[in-house]
Amino acid sequence: MSAAGSPGAGANGVAADLVAAMPDAGIQAPVAVAEEGLGWLAAYPWAQSAASIVLLLALAWLAYFALSRYAVRLLAVLTGKLPEGWRGALEHNRVVNRLLPVAPVLVVHYGVALLPHLPALAADFVQRLMLATLAVLIARAAGALLNVFHDLYNLRPGAQGRPIKGYVQVVKLLAYLLAGFMVIAALADQSPWFFISGLGAMTAILMLIFRDTLLSLVAGVQLVNNDLIRVGDWIEMPQFNADGFVIDIALNVVRVQNWDRTITMIPTHKFLEHSFRNWRGMFDSGGRRISRTVFLDIASIRFLRPDEIDRFRRFVLLKDYIEGKERELAEWNAANCPEDGTDIVANARHLTNIGTFRAYVTQYMKRHPQIHQDQLMLIRQMEPGPQGVGIQVYAFTRDTRWVQYEGIQGDIFDHILAIVPEFGLRVFQSPSGHDVARLGEALQLGRPERGPATVRALETPVLETQQGGGPR
Repeated sequence: MSAAGSPGAGANGVAADLVAAMPDAGIQAPVAVAEEGLGWLAAYPWAQSAASIVLLLALAWLAYFALSRYAVRLLAVLTGKLPEGWRGALEHNRVVNRLLPVAPVLVVHYGVALLPHLPALAADFVQRLMLATLAVLIARAAGALLNVFHDLYNLRPGAQGRPIKGYVQVVKLLAYLLAGFMVIAALADQSPWFFISGLGAMTAILMLIFRDTLLSLVAGVQLVNNDLIRVGDWIEMPQFNADGFVIDIALNVVRVQNWDRTITMIPTHKFLEHSFRNWRGMFDSGGRRISRTVFLDIASIRFLRPDEIDRFRRFVLLKDYIEGKERELAEWNAANCPEDGTDIVANARHLTNIGTFRAYVTQYMKRHPQIHQDQLMLIRQMEPGPQGVGIQVYAFTRDTRWVQYEGIQGDIFDHILAIVPEFGLRVFQSPSGHDVARLGEALQLGRPERGPATVRALETPVLETQQGGGPR
């Protein structure tokens, strides 16, 4: 083989020209060494390819290093002038960090075609692999940008009332699907439209796979547009044992934190299939309902005696009621009661202890500072039953917070239960085991207790609660 046709002839000739062009002996010596190295490298194509691959990877790393070290700092300086909310959203979602790998991917994509002695099939596969990687990186960066947009939207005052997390997730899902088509197209060396055009035939399969997602998307649009639920609403959904505050409204699920701090996940589309209770109106109105009944022993109901009427007239809350009621009864009795029949109780109207007690509770609630006077309030007598006759207190407290609400309700009924004996009434209570034991002891001693059955037991207050405004 001639020198001109030898593998190292070209490299040796270049080195020789370089040596001749440099008269300085200090420079000629390293060049001579390089000539020998290049000649050896040219003699082994696999070594030349390996060295080129190492060089390409080094260039890719340098591109990544330069961007992460200098470009990120430059962007940090530029974003430093943005408002704190914008800067925090960009830093939290790491948008720039997700774009950094794009530079080495591009270096490898375009540099692999320049590698010597690399088979065309391998170079083509590496380029297609880099294109697929690029599609994934861009999709992740787009997802981060959507997260930034969502975080900035949440900074708006009315964002909780109109959450857009479901819409953002739909756009991210579409971006990832498009990236998936790009990856498949790049690896298969086909146009992305080749696969996208086949979606029509895959519609049935896609609807089956994404059935819940599509239902939740439609449900999420209706929930948000009709303002049915918001983040922070207290809802009750017994079908899923959910009773607490909504902490997140996503594309597929709504998360509810129950009162015991457990988390219930409810599919979004289930809110259109099942009924649920939203307590937002209670908080917006500024009043929380009290609905509780005190049961009185029917045997303790009677007409008031004159001395009791005089005593109740001294009650500040009953003074106007007693005076007005006496005038009303006097006028009615004068018009309807015969003069010779005034000694018959049934011929005339009289004040009763239960009616006076009801009037007292009404005035007490009207003057209570923690009761909402602008909302419905009534003290009504319930239908008599096995537990006696009930006096229901129906009102709304000014404070809707649970702890404060329970404190207000407790104070009110502490007073009501304590004042009942002042009207000659008894609160109904079923006999307990202790009462039965006392009655048995009395019978054994031959001294049974007098009066209605277990009178002492009936004198102890008891309540039936019909809670309408508090969690259980």
